[in-house]
Amino acid sequence: MIVLTEDGSHSLMDQRTGETYHSIHGAVQESRHIFIERGLHCSLLKELTVFEVGFGTGLNAFLSWIDAEKNGLSIQYTSVELYPVEQSEWEKLNYESLVNGESANLIQQISFQQLHTCSWGACHQLSPHFSLRKLQVDFTRYIPDHNYDLIYFDAFSPEKEPELWLPERFSTLAQHCNPGAILTTYCAKGIVKQALRDAGFTVERLKGPPGKRHMLRGRLIKSV
Repeated sequence: MIVLTEDGSHSLMDQRTGETYHSIHGAVQESRHIFIERGLHCSLLKELTVFEVGFGTGLNAFLSWIDAEKNGLSIQYTSVELYPVEQSEWEKLNYESLVNGESANLIQQISFQQLHTCSWGACHQLSPHFSLRKLQVDFTRYIPDHNYDLIYFDAFSPEKEPELWLPERFSTLAQHCNPGAILTTYCAKGIVKQALRDAGFTVERLKGPPGKRHMLRGRLIKSV
């Protein structure tokens, strides 16, 4: 079911969990605040690997692709999702029309539809600046096959899917991160903060997007 959020962008209501994929206070502004501005923009790398927990509507991937084109980045983006959004739902989402005005010169290069229609399980070079690999897998059983510079942890809440937020999940991710890797998530609960610390991340509690007081950002400091 399509949900109109307060910044004019769409989200979806997930029937399994009863949660929306994004904040009702603004889907696009939430994703930009947490994953682009507090994540991607905090990396000093021009070439980086990104791992996303929860492809969902594809919004985080879409905004990352736009940012890669704007700033001349090279992003290899991998995302895991056990329950892909149906075409009848994602084709109604209005993200592309919202960024059309602000990124008119990029819109011919960036296709929200292509993010969804490219096949699962393969790596697709969608532009010189952005490649996408979508994996339909159970994150609780998945072992990453690359090392990553940036992680978007965007699973449904610990109340709805607690198995995704266990300490061992963050420990596994930490083992597949490059030195200095960044992890961002909307969830600022104490159990998540402690799980990140136990996995070796230095954790900051930052101001959240509109409608949310805080978010978390972790940085992994380890030897090469």
